[in-house]
Amino acid sequence: MEDHLTKSITHSNNITTISPHVVIFPLPIQGPINCMLKLANLILSLSPATVSVTFVTTDFIHRRLLLHSNTAARLAHDYRPRFRFETVHDGFGPDENPRNVSLLTMSLEAQAQAEGSRLREVLGFGSAEDEMKKPVSCIIAEGLYGCMVDVAKELRVPLVYFDTCSPCCLWTYFCIPNLLKVVDLPFQDDEEGLDASITSVPGMETYLRRRDLPSFCHAYDPNNPVIQLVLKEAQEFPKAQGHILNTFDELEGDYFAHIRALCPNLYNIGPLHLNLKSRIQQETTKSISNSLWQEDRSCLAWLDAQPPKSVLFVSIGSLASMTKDQLMEIWHGLINSKSRFLWVRRPGSIINKDEDTSQDDLEMIPDDLVEGTKKRGCIVSWAPQEEVLAHGAIGGFLTHCGWNSTLESIVEGVPMICWPFYVDQQVNSRVVSEVWKIGLDMNKDNCTRVVVEELIKELMETRRDEFSKRADKMAKLAAQAVAEDGSSYNSLNHLIDDIVSMRFSI
Repeated sequence: MEDHLTKSITHSNNITTISPHVVIFPLPIQGPINCMLKLANLILSLSPATVSVTFVTTDFIHRRLLLHSNTAARLAHDYRPRFRFETVHDGFGPDENPRNVSLLTMSLEAQAQAEGSRLREVLGFGSAEDEMKKPVSCIIAEGLYGCMVDVAKELRVPLVYFDTCSPCCLWTYFCIPNLLKVVDLPFQDDEEGLDASITSVPGMETYLRRRDLPSFCHAYDPNNPVIQLVLKEAQEFPKAQGHILNTFDELEGDYFAHIRALCPNLYNIGPLHLNLKSRIQQETTKSISNSLWQEDRSCLAWLDAQPPKSVLFVSIGSLASMTKDQLMEIWHGLINSKSRFLWVRRPGSIINKDEDTSQDDLEMIPDDLVEGTKKRGCIVSWAPQEEVLAHGAIGGFLTHCGWNSTLESIVEGVPMICWPFYVDQQVNSRVVSEVWKIGLDMNKDNCTRVVVEELIKELMETRRDEFSKRADKMAKLAAQAVAEDGSSYNSLNHLIDDIVSMRFSI
């Protein structure tokens, strides 16, 4: 295999031997950036000094990493010259312009497909600068970049996809052609029909409903850019030389048999952040920050003053948004529940608002909310989430159920109230509540103060011991998976070995 790669990847200096050089190409949003930077750290830390990594992202993302996280400086310092960032333009102008996920993906796919583009140059050599070019021996790309199959084939470089969504959701993606064939799709997106069962996703027949399908299946439009990307991902998935999944066998083993039938070479290396911590960060509880927002660490001191397992952590992640009406319903539900709460309200996450409702504007909020927040609440614009969930004061998590957040909650044994918004979050929410039974599923369209209050009381009070017991058991399984000789520990070693020896078959 090495001889084949050596002959296939050459440039003007007529290099006859190559050392392992991985190009990592994530989707340019917080979740995938966070995952893939952790993966880069693990590859660099656990592989020989001959292995180098180029991390390709947009200039917008790179500027935010430099501004708000310690990642860029730390990796450049610890692994110089083996690690470097390479940036490309996303085509969306100034930083204040909105970045839509589907548009970003389509834009970067177009760049990857364009002959002679800077991105193609980077994918071939890991750098656009002549003096820094080094042949690439492996591309690790976000699974939604279906075009990478053709790019990698042209460059004669092995391609490994990193599917940063959950395997349970990934499996539903791959079943969409069958859903269309048996006419489970399309369906009318009305409240009466949303609870109808979906029986054409093998392994999920007993619990999957229409409302649990990925958000783009609702009001199905075949011309939707996200649907086009997902269908292409399903088509191109078997053509890659391997697939990295951020999960562990004991959590989602039932789905692996289906996915492995499409691509036998799976690397189940999750929970990735726990694998990183157990292999590299044993000496500290502080997480490595890959944040695109400034973290307000004052919330940790506030948590220190709260009783054990008394605080509900509330966050809808890096992309989801809510209306002002939803904000007020959640706020009233929190106050009426009498629970302590730590609430992350990301800048720009409140839409259709007349006034800014940040911590500094509490005088513009009804008196009962102001007083209740002062007594039992803490509101910040962004928080170090891994550290928050690991804090002993946290007893529950009201979450959008993005995959990173779900795994981080599982690792710390924190039960969840799931309020999903889009893409994989609906599937995750259903599996959390009905399969793993470590949380409650809140209908996104039924966000009233009464429902919010009832679910908080159920999670934090009436069924607290029941949920905590199951969540603790799941956390122990996660820890065992990344411990020496655990399933994810061994799978990560397998991935590193294949990268170093270039054993991928192309």
